[in-house]
Amino acid sequence: MLAEASAVPLDAAPIADPSPDVYTRIGAKPFINCTATLTINGGSRQLDEVISAIEQAGHYHVNIDQLQEAAGKRLSQMLQVPWALVASGAAGALAYATAGIVAGTDPERITQLPDLTGLKDEVIIPKSSRNQYDHAVRMIGLKTIEVDSVDELKAAIGHNTALVMVLGNRFDNVKLGLAEVAPIAKAAGVPVLVDAAADYLIVPNPYLALGADLVAYSGGKITRGPQTAGLLVGREDLVRAAYWNGAPHHGFCRPMKVSKEEIVGMVAAVDTWIKQRDIEKEYAEWNGWYDHITKAVTAVPGVTTKVNKPSRGGPFPTLTVAWDPAKIGMTAGELHEILIDGDPSIQTHAAGEATSFALRPVAMKPGEYKIVADRLAEVFRSAPKPKTKSVKPPAGDISGRWDVQVDFTRGSAKHVLFLETAGSKVAGTHAGTVKRGPVKGMIDGDKVELASVLSIEGNKIGYSFAGTLSGDTITGEIDLGEYPTAKFTAKRHGYGGALPSDPSKSGKV
Repeated sequence: MLAEASAVPLDAAPIADPSPDVYTRIGAKPFINCTATLTINGGSRQLDEVISAIEQAGHYHVNIDQLQEAAGKRLSQMLQVPWALVASGAAGALAYATAGIVAGTDPERITQLPDLTGLKDEVIIPKSSRNQYDHAVRMIGLKTIEVDSVDELKAAIGHNTALVMVLGNRFDNVKLGLAEVAPIAKAAGVPVLVDAAADYLIVPNPYLALGADLVAYSGGKITRGPQTAGLLVGREDLVRAAYWNGAPHHGFCRPMKVSKEEIVGMVAAVDTWIKQRDIEKEYAEWNGWYDHITKAVTAVPGVTTKVNKPSRGGPFPTLTVAWDPAKIGMTAGELHEILIDGDPSIQTHAAGEATSFALRPVAMKPGEYKIVADRLAEVFRSAPKPKTKSVKPPAGDISGRWDVQVDFTRGSAKHVLFLETAGSKVAGTHAGTVKRGPVKGMIDGDKVELASVLSIEGNKIGYSFAGTLSGDTITGEIDLGEYPTAKFTAKRHGYGGALPSDPSKSGKV
């Protein structure tokens, strides 16, 4: 089947004269994307070959089992791996892999998930590999065992260990990486799964060569395939088991469906990667863009740039644009709003009170760097002069414990703040529903601003409180980053006497 399909050229012409009207007519606003392949900003700039393959696939029907078998064979040949599966993004590939390792191809066990009775129910993750995306491995109900040394890893492996998961990292030295993990796991007969979502494909596969059993990649990042597709490669028995735990079959990963269009689009992306693309030439092109942007923006006094080397989360050079706040009175957050509200709209990583941001090139179209350069230079030239911000005396002493009612758009929670003040500066502890961590901020008159980060599993949830003090009550809103804004009401806790120290430090919040 795949041999016949290959008669159709993968580099067929894309749709003529693409138009943003498909977005604007329903009220969405396209932008020049300087944030690379972030999912929230639309992911990769799909290759013309991928767009064409997706369009062609939409005109015909095919059996998905047969298509995945054919695609797996073709992909494994191109990538020189035992077997390959097109999954629903890298996160989907991680979930597929975990379900396949735990349940195998036993239909009763496949159906049983997420009930882990009688099944291995632990995943070991090095501390250096913890991140918000390991939720995809934990989601079938596995208990996370976090380790930070070879000795801890050896002690953690037991009869309940289903797998070890590590982040793929070819750019940085980590304390407990794949090279240290794989031999220990292999000796114990425990599969090793690598999350290499942001990485690019290398033949032969460096992670498999180091002893990994499975490796998950995003298709919608630097590979420039379908945004919601990914790859799982490695041991054939485990990759095949992963497939049978997902759509079109009735297993835990059924909701993580992959369409026929995504499957052929992913094959086209890999085919183009292997046959046509040259990552070093792309690096050189992007560095040329940076030279142009640098020349434009550094003509403005106070603006500097720096090219950064590829890293794990972004395997490509990036450009840091920074400015002197003593010469340019604008925060990164203000710059972001100006750029995103402009015409054309430009999306960047500029945010908050910072005076710098990273520009990432992967999703930019050729020629857009000139628009970005001109617009940045224009905004910096017209930026206001530095402002001297006066801080009003505190309207009250907010030292002590505050009981906080948090009202989300759906649901509510009880939090606790224990605060200490020094003039207008505020510091202390924020105890959330599950975790606690340090909080700091300021009080300006009756305006209270506090910020904290609570680490839960691999995720870090940022809380930015902005409220108004009135007597023994502070009311306002909490900016939760990628999550919906919440409202809060904090009331001073009545102890019947002053507390000498932060009660959260003794665990009595």
